Amino acid sequence: MPEPGKKPVSAFSKKPRSVEVAASSPAVFEAETERSGVKVRWQRGGSDISASDKYGLAAEGTRHTLTVRDVGPADQGPYAVIAGSSKVKFDLKVIEAEKAEPVPGPAPAPTEAPGGSGEALASTTEEEGGSPSPKGSSSAAPDGSGASDDPIGLFVMRPQDGEVTAGGSITFSARVAGASLLKPPTVKWFKGKWVDLSSKVGQHLQLHNSYDRTSKVYLFELHITDAQTTFAGGYRCEVSTKDKFDSCNFSLTVHEAVGPGDLDLRSAFRRTSLAGSGRRISDSHEDAGTLDFSSLLKKSSSFRNLRDPRLEAPAEEDVWEILRQASPSEYERIAFQHGITDLRGMLKRLKGMKRDEKKSTAFQKKLEPAYQVSKGHKIRLTVELADPDAEVKWLKNGQEIQMSGRCGGAGGGGGRCSPGSSGGREAPSLLSVPLTAGRCRVLCLCAASALRVSPHFPLPGSNCPSFCFCLSLFLALLLRVSLPPAWMLPWPLLLHSKYIFESVGAKRTLTISQCSLADDAAYQCVVGGEKCSTELFVKEPPVLITRPLEDQLVTVGQRVEFECEVSEEGAQVKWLKDGVELTREETFKYRFKKDGQRHHLIINEATLEDAGHYALRTSGGQALAELIVQEKKLEVYQSIADLTVGAKDQAVFKCEVSDENVRGVWLKNGKELVPDSRVKVSHIGRVHKLTIDDVTPADEADYSFVPEGFACNLSAKLHFMEVKIDFVPRQEPPKIHLDCPGRKPDTIVVVAGNKLRLDVPISGDPAPTVIWQKTLTQNKVPAGPSLDAPGEDAGDSDEWVFDKKLLCETEGRVRVETTKDRSIFTVEGAEKEDEGVYVVTVKNPVGEDQVNLTVKVIDVPDPPAAPKISNVGEDSCTVQWEPPAYDGGQPVLGYILERKKKKSFRWMRLNFDLLRELSHEARRMIEGVVYEMRVYAVNAIGMSRPSPASQPFMPIGPPSEPTHLAVEDVSDTTVSLKWRPPERVGAGGLDGYSVEYCREGCSEWVAALEGLTERTSLLVKDLPTRARLLFRVRAHNMAGPGAPIATKEPVTVQEILQRPRLQVPRHLRQTIQRKVGEPVNLLIPFQGKPRPQVTWTKEGQPLAGEEVSIRNSPTDTILFIRAARRTHSGTYKVMLRIENMEDKATLVLRVVDKPSPPQDIRVTEAWGFNVVLEWKPPQDDGNTEILGYTVQKADKKTMEWFTVLEHYRRTHCVVSELIVGNGYYFRVFSHNTVGPSDNAATTKEPVFIPRPGITYEPPNYKALDFSEAPSFTRPLVNRSVIAGYNATLCCAVRGSPKPKVSWFKNGLDLGEDARFRMFSKQGVLTLEIRKTCPFDGGVYVCRATNLQGEAQCECRLEVRVPQ
Repeated sequence: MPEPGKKPVSAFSKKPRSVEVAASSPAVFEAETERSGVKVRWQRGGSDISASDKYGLAAEGTRHTLTVRDVGPADQGPYAVIAGSSKVKFDLKVIEAEKAEPVPGPAPAPTEAPGGSGEALASTTEEEGGSPSPKGSSSAAPDGSGASDDPIGLFVMRPQDGEVTAGGSITFSARVAGASLLKPPTVKWFKGKWVDLSSKVGQHLQLHNSYDRTSKVYLFELHITDAQTTFAGGYRCEVSTKDKFDSCNFSLTVHEAVGPGDLDLRSAFRRTSLAGSGRRISDSHEDAGTLDFSSLLKKSSSFRNLRDPRLEAPAEEDVWEILRQASPSEYERIAFQHGITDLRGMLKRLKGMKRDEKKSTAFQKKLEPAYQVSKGHKIRLTVELADPDAEVKWLKNGQEIQMSGRCGGAGGGGGRCSPGSSGGREAPSLLSVPLTAGRCRVLCLCAASALRVSPHFPLPGSNCPSFCFCLSLFLALLLRVSLPPAWMLPWPLLLHSKYIFESVGAKRTLTISQCSLADDAAYQCVVGGEKCSTELFVKEPPVLITRPLEDQLVTVGQRVEFECEVSEEGAQVKWLKDGVELTREETFKYRFKKDGQRHHLIINEATLEDAGHYALRTSGGQALAELIVQEKKLEVYQSIADLTVGAKDQAVFKCEVSDENVRGVWLKNGKELVPDSRVKVSHIGRVHKLTIDDVTPADEADYSFVPEGFACNLSAKLHFMEVKIDFVPRQEPPKIHLDCPGRKPDTIVVVAGNKLRLDVPISGDPAPTVIWQKTLTQNKVPAGPSLDAPGEDAGDSDEWVFDKKLLCETEGRVRVETTKDRSIFTVEGAEKEDEGVYVVTVKNPVGEDQVNLTVKVIDVPDPPAAPKISNVGEDSCTVQWEPPAYDGGQPVLGYILERKKKKSFRWMRLNFDLLRELSHEARRMIEGVVYEMRVYAVNAIGMSRPSPASQPFMPIGPPSEPTHLAVEDVSDTTVSLKWRPPERVGAGGLDGYSVEYCREGCSEWVAALEGLTERTSLLVKDLPTRARLLFRVRAHNMAGPGAPIATKEPVTVQEILQRPRLQVPRHLRQTIQRKVGEPVNLLIPFQGKPRPQVTWTKEGQPLAGEEVSIRNSPTDTILFIRAARRTHSGTYKVMLRIENMEDKATLVLRVVDKPSPPQDIRVTEAWGFNVVLEWKPPQDDGNTEILGYTVQKADKKTMEWFTVLEHYRRTHCVVSELIVGNGYYFRVFSHNTVGPSDNAATTKEPVFIPRPGITYEPPNYKALDFSEAPSFTRPLVNRSVIAGYNATLCCAVRGSPKPKVSWFKNGLDLGEDARFRMFSKQGVLTLEIRKTCPFDGGVYVCRATNLQGEAQCECRLEVRVPQ
């Protein structure tokens, strides 16, 4: 019989899809069939659609079209198209015209994944055989229109049953309404009852989720790729929130693929094992001779195309067998699928069918249905046998687990292999020694102690894995010999084994160590002809991120490399950019690299389009980083500076830029400078240098460096220092030859770190003495009368007093070198302390000369102080800082700002253009991530060191305002408010809500409660009566309060009088019937303000007693009885009263029980083969109507009762077709709605049926002794049977009294062997041997014994093994 889960191939090649159209617009649905000429019917609500002004039907070849014109709200609902035995459902949804979006043409058919044809569309379901879908699996529109079918659930759309071909892909979708949820719901996917699929995420299974902010619907998807036959079965989706829970069951059918490869016909004739199916197979599926052609059905796409589904005849199915094995909830679906219309008759027949539960004769305890183990751990599969000596085989996916280098053994019964044995046979005499684990340990220790040696080997513990090995080790120590290699093999094999078989008494255990994904399979334990199955699920731990991604800032053309480290080597990861998965289609763009636990994403040349957020997603989380790509800009690290040199000296202009590949041109007074033997241009790395040897006055000009490809120009000026040489006679006074001699200081600028050289030409005869001094301090005091200038006013000038330091070192960082015609002052690596006024004095006997030179050292600024963060928003903040304490001698040109994530070490620059202000608004940050900021100061020399990092901060925005604020109820002092959560919560979560109110016309808001509330409703108490108040609600998180939402109109605090009204449910308006012992829970909602007074009465009397309890709330009242009794039956009245207004309702409760048996049953007449029975109705009808009687008869000899009449309503009947010469008893049961009576009325005396027309008078004979010794009237005969089939031995015996029968095989009694069944009926003796094997061959003896003697007969049974 074929499997009921498989369905014929669909008749549609293209199926219609559910659509949304605007009102007054046409809707078009298209379907294509596999072949032309197929009759297609369109239906709506189960009724056929015909062509009319409303509907247009068209057919062109294999294409069929349904057009719904002028769509209105009445046209919304489910539709279907039927072709042959295939039926496809789809939905039409009508939306308002102003909200409608452009409706595309009919959606194309879903594209099948490679190798599969599975479809699990939420909006389109297909049913074969024209049968409707199971209850609860109807399709729902994706936008949540199906929510009206499940008003109390969380699902907007539930997952639907799906089918897929092996190797294909399928997706199950579930939509959950999120408008009323504070936090995202938790969704779990299960296979079967308890196997969590989140641990199975990997190559074949992925879980996805998303959220649509427009429709406020969460979408959860289960995607299965490369489906296998083991994936088939039942699945469950569970969704839970803080206070709600919902679940949905669905199933997956996987069809095998057929391939045209070489077929082994002989392998198809093996017995069915159904390995890996995970189901228990009854013994009827394992009988000998059962053929399995599943090996001939290996499918492939090429062979499947050759098959014509129209030529395949549907296989016959035993619908009663399907119904007998199915659950009651599936009866209706199976009945419609197989065309059963008499549901009542079907249920009646099923009630009479008894399920034959076969008790296992080989197992006392079987395997559990399924096991789950984490990857890398071990699992133990244990069974308990009825026969401790039985041989056990372990199978994995139908293949026997053999003893090899990857399996070990312990004991002699596991996996058909044991240490020291060959091929699963028992070891020689060593294994027959009755050793225990303790004895093995004692023997080894005794041998080691007697021989005065130390046992350098692992001693056997409480679970000794190999008794033979312990015994051989003991003998080896005792005889001082070494063990053979064959005996030493099992011990290391046990230490490094994959599978370990253990046998302890009747228990057999398979231990699988170091479980991997390859061990995820179906396992079976086979004992003789019986087996038990289980399924092992290996749970793969989630892959965690140990080192996250880091933000990167690059320019166009640079290489980008993201690096992330995960917790497992070789893990499957996904790279995403702005939520879209990256693929290897553009190999020149993205390159993915794996290095152990590290994963790299490489972008060879970055472009502006590559900027965005990149994420690495694993099964245990994701890492996020931002890539900012800026346009390529050239940054000048060191600009060229003005030079002042003398004749015949060397002038060097040097600059440093950010890009070492940039070339440039040197200009002199705007014209390109051509290098020659005196003018040299060099480019080393990022440094560009212009060198002019033997400077002449013609070299004094403006020099510029222009980088190629960049709009910038670096300029400096070369000043020629002219040295005046005058002829002086001997005894010439000393003189310093500079362009600007005198007391007015000249300023010489030098960059910190550069070399300062002051070359001062001097003259004088004799050679003067040169003195270098540096002014340390300057004090300004009023000057007295000057003798040298008597004509000047004494009050018009002041005198400077200098503290000077003599510089006379000839070596070191600061040194002075003097020759005949010049004095050289050198400072290596100028520092800030070298800044000041230097005095050069030359003296000889003739006179002296003095010049003041001012040296200014310029440097990069000092780092600013740590910046301060303020105005932190959702993705922005304001950064403020103070100027540096020292500007480096040059004005600060601007500032550069950087940021980084707190746990990262990579700083990212936020601006390329200098910031002129002392504050900046930083944007494009990720909400919920902790950041730090730092700032650089920049002047003409360069960039300062970074400032200290700011205090860590997290960009978090306040939530938006709550929605749908409404007044739920108003009383004299209270107002009940309710609202919905805000649309945007943000990464800071939601701490709660604050509620405030104020009087109309007043601006002072008063808090309605202290602190915050987490609920979306609040009862505001202690309000002034008749006051007109406005209410507003704010949402709060760690960023502060969000925008408020207020009531549109003032609320008057005054209770509205509402008339009491009982809303009795429809099912309580009729007589309420309950069985004795059942609970009674009657809930009646009501309305009324103020709260009404509720009163219950029974038969006009108030309710009293502890058995009946009344529970009242402001909106309903409940009558509860824990265990109903007959005395609780009666008329109950409930009354509501508010002042002088009232409302009443009456409820009738009837507690019913089983009836008593009928009375006074008797036989009134007997004739021929008929008997007339009469009886009286039962004394107690169980408080309900008697539906009928059941009449049964029993033969006096066997006393087996048979039903004669059922549901018989009269109190007299005629029982016919009785057997002449037999005596009969009769009994009658009474029935009501509860069931049959516990006892029956039975006739006291038997009724004999005499032969008609013959009056027999038995003669009086002398009593004779009919005792007879047993004798076989038909002896046993020799038989020869084939192994695997049942064998039956029959004989016939007579004897009085009835002899006792015993069966023997080779002299052994078979009475307690469960494999043999013995029958005795009317002297015919039968011995049945189930599934014979060669061991069952031998001599069988049947012995019959009574008081008169005994007799026996024997035969020989031969069991042949088929060749």
